[in-house]
Amino acid sequence: MASNRHLGRVIVLQSLYEYELRELAGDPEVDLDNIIAKDIEPYEKTLGDTEFVYGLAHKVKDNFETLDKALQPMAPEWPISSISAIDRNILRMGLYELSECGDSIPPRVAINEAVELAKAFGSENSSKFINGVLGTAYKELGITEEDNHEPRNKSAGKGGEEHSERAKSAKKAKPAEAESTEVESATDDGATEAGEPAAEGASGAQA
Repeated sequence: MASNRHLGRVIVLQSLYEYELRELAGDPEVDLDNIIAKDIEPYEKTLGDTEFVYGLAHKVKDNFETLDKALQPMAPEWPISSISAIDRNILRMGLYELSECGDSIPPRVAINEAVELAKAFGSENSSKFINGVLGTAYKELGITEEDNHEPRNKSAGKGGEEHSERAKSAKKAKPAEAESTEVESATDDGATEAGEPAAEGASGAQA
């Protein structure tokens, strides 16, 4: 059965959201693997590729601090700690995929997926805010059509895996070439022009 990466990202977001809130609340029994297993269970047959979910969730969680430091200059008017946990984790996921997964995930896909998560789970302005910040990241990381299989910015994550020769011949695409109008605006507008983030605890539907 083919994997469903979009559903996988929804589960990653749900799991990171619960993990972070329980960790902030001082829950001594919080365990990311247990949370992921619970969130995957209803969708396991549809999902197919559970390895993707566990891998992305752990890589983002292990780099919370580093990702937040990289994101902050891209949205200087909005402290990362003050935006909603939903928006914060979508940004972390999007930046990790942009900066560390270019060998397997085209930049336009990483941005589009983050914007779709924001539309589904964030507040009214979340998708514009996410799009603007990740559009800024796209430009600042220096991603190009000719080079988007290479790691762009090791400061946005650690422990990156080796890129295969097969991946180097993968199809290249810029966010500006995507069909999504949000992604096109991401390459044109700065983060602070794209919209305001939800305040902490003010997201719409919770993951």
